[in-house]
Amino acid sequence: MKPVGPEQIRDTHGHDYIALRVGKLKKYKRMKLLTRAAAIFIFSLTLFYCKKPRPSLTSYIDIDIGGVGHLLQPTRPTVQLPNQMVRMYPVRKDYLDDQISWFPMSTISHRQGELFGLKPVNGKVAREKWDLRMSYDHDLEVKHPWYYSAWLIDDEIHVEYTPGEKSGMYRIEFGSNDFSLLFKTLQSGELTMRDGQVLEGVEAFRGMKAFVYGVVQSKGSTHSENIGAPKKIGLASYSNVESGSNVVLFKYGFSFISMDQARENLEKEIEGWDFEALRTRGRQAWESRVDQIKVEGGTEAQRRTFYTALYRTYERMIDINEYGQYYSAYDHTTHEDDRAFYVDDWVWDTYLAHHPLRMILNPAQEADMLQSYTLMYRQSGWMPQFPLSFGDNPAMNGFHSTIVFLDAWRKGIRNFDVELAYEGMRKNATSATMLPWRNGPNCSLDSFYYERGFYPALHPGEEETVDLVHSFEKRQSVAITLGHSYDDWALAHMAKELGKENDYEFFLPRATNYKNLYQPDNGLMMPKDADGNWIEIDPKFDGGMGGRDYYDENNGFTYAWQVQHDVPGLMDLMGGRRAFENNLDRLFREDLDRSKYQFWAKFPDATGLVGQFSMGNEPSFHIPYLYNFTESPWKTQQRIRFLLDVWYKDNIFGIPGDEDGGGMTAFVVFSMMGFYPLTPGIPWYTVGSPVFEHITIDLPNGNRFSVIAQNASPVNKYIQSAEFNGIEMEIPWFSHEDLVAGGTLKLVMGPKPNKELWKNSEAGFLYN
Repeated sequence: MKPVGPEQIRDTHGHDYIALRVGKLKKYKRMKLLTRAAAIFIFSLTLFYCKKPRPSLTSYIDIDIGGVGHLLQPTRPTVQLPNQMVRMYPVRKDYLDDQISWFPMSTISHRQGELFGLKPVNGKVAREKWDLRMSYDHDLEVKHPWYYSAWLIDDEIHVEYTPGEKSGMYRIEFGSNDFSLLFKTLQSGELTMRDGQVLEGVEAFRGMKAFVYGVVQSKGSTHSENIGAPKKIGLASYSNVESGSNVVLFKYGFSFISMDQARENLEKEIEGWDFEALRTRGRQAWESRVDQIKVEGGTEAQRRTFYTALYRTYERMIDINEYGQYYSAYDHTTHEDDRAFYVDDWVWDTYLAHHPLRMILNPAQEADMLQSYTLMYRQSGWMPQFPLSFGDNPAMNGFHSTIVFLDAWRKGIRNFDVELAYEGMRKNATSATMLPWRNGPNCSLDSFYYERGFYPALHPGEEETVDLVHSFEKRQSVAITLGHSYDDWALAHMAKELGKENDYEFFLPRATNYKNLYQPDNGLMMPKDADGNWIEIDPKFDGGMGGRDYYDENNGFTYAWQVQHDVPGLMDLMGGRRAFENNLDRLFREDLDRSKYQFWAKFPDATGLVGQFSMGNEPSFHIPYLYNFTESPWKTQQRIRFLLDVWYKDNIFGIPGDEDGGGMTAFVVFSMMGFYPLTPGIPWYTVGSPVFEHITIDLPNGNRFSVIAQNASPVNKYIQSAEFNGIEMEIPWFSHEDLVAGGTLKLVMGPKPNKELWKNSEAGFLYN
């Protein structure tokens, strides 16, 4: 290799090194022959003439951050191109696991399993070798969003991988001349080898099929067999390469349409066997995304946290359009369409910050995603809740895509069939069941909600009377009432945007249903039975696993604040600004009244605890920003910095809850930049506390939005004064319109709060 300037080069173990070349790169042994004076002279010339280039911002990405979950799911070191459907990671339990089970060719969906496994082994083909796990050394792994390599330490095998959009390539170097490649379907399917080089495979999963067409560079002898029931999994092996080389390259195309399409995807994306060219193309794709946001200042650790979080937000949604056509699980039909078709969205997680972030960085892509939702409604008859590759997964609760549609529309993103989208939103709100983890028509509980304005709950120990209720997920009566209050608020305002005044008048009263469950005695949202009587529970701990009888994954202290769409109304319920602020303080200080292990045995999702506040779960994201409605906006600055510093470190424990494919890390991107979309559907942002001195976003319209945080540091977290476009800010808010016009938010930071700043500001106008 002949590198020029600093760049990454590969040795046989996959390490990254920095090579410096002056004129010609001299071999190290020749340097020993130089005199000391000559060596010093050359070094001096290097310093004089060689200007160190700015490192790529991708160098701050560490895809192992969050690789050990606090209680639940860790992140995976996912290798893929931004928002593309081929995603690979080494299959292991988490970062602590020192063995890899296999390397997949793609995944079903985010955290939904893998498709088509590959495993290199020494020696002859043997079926039982598939079950042997492969030891590796963490320090000999190289991991980037576009490239992965591992040294299998016991077998002395070096595995490398780099992805295309609908394809991928492995490069494997064996430690001996006696070796095999094993291929296996991981769900239900079969594999065949042809001509000693060509692999064809099909996997069946959840009503879908996936196809792979792969080619091994060198011809070899093959062996295949069907393992048979109950696994119904095929096995194909490849061994004894003809070329005699220890290096084997395997490239493949992946498709949800057909084997022919998988082959076409491969031929379109990978010509020949140039692994480095594909790797370079992947790096460039990521650089173009990451370079859109440039930061100056902050610590090295903060930049690593920030850019890794930004990388995670490009894991989903994924485009499954395969060069002019896509297979939809929503009508089980292949459609011809040149427009991207996106799936894999967990909107209960992503409506809060992930979609709003994309509306800034790539509004055209966001429009394609909303059009995809709309097409899924046309194809299936329901607006999906969690649209995955294999169909809708009605996980969690709420119809929060309605909020995303309103948010996008009010931010000028309108390149989707809005009338069809509205039809789908309205049908969900009037005809679909609100029960969590259920699809289909409404039931008696939904009819009760329409009439009485709250979802009825059961008393502790009372037997369920409605068969449709999920045996584990329960009724979630308070969470459903609050979530659908927000959804119907969004639907009402979407109706008004489209001139549908009758619908506006019909749905708007539902937006205040949350008030029916507010209990003044404790300042929390509490359940009621079908007769309208309060059900007396401990809101910290009752409700079964995850509080699901009444709440969902979090307790009553979190759900007291699930009224982003009407903060002034919630404040009035609590007794005004001072009481509202006191309740916020109480949230962050309230004791669990039991040990952590007792609490987490019931609420494993409520991680990242500060008092009763749960940083590790999405319903908490907006809560620290609610201080901007009080007489102490400086507490937002204090809380946000504290939460970022404590829970989002640049290490394997650096994400406090389930990351959810960008759902959580979008909060990190916004908060580290110093602003946040507190109420999706209202095109305004509220100010937090930037960790960097200068942030620049290159907007797709050619403008630039800048945040200047003068004197920002780990200590200087409090805003002393604030201007937007040179005009003093009277409130801690600015509009999306001003952002995309290329505005500049300038903050002067200091070590102590300015308690007079924005003390008397009012933000009620946002909700008029």
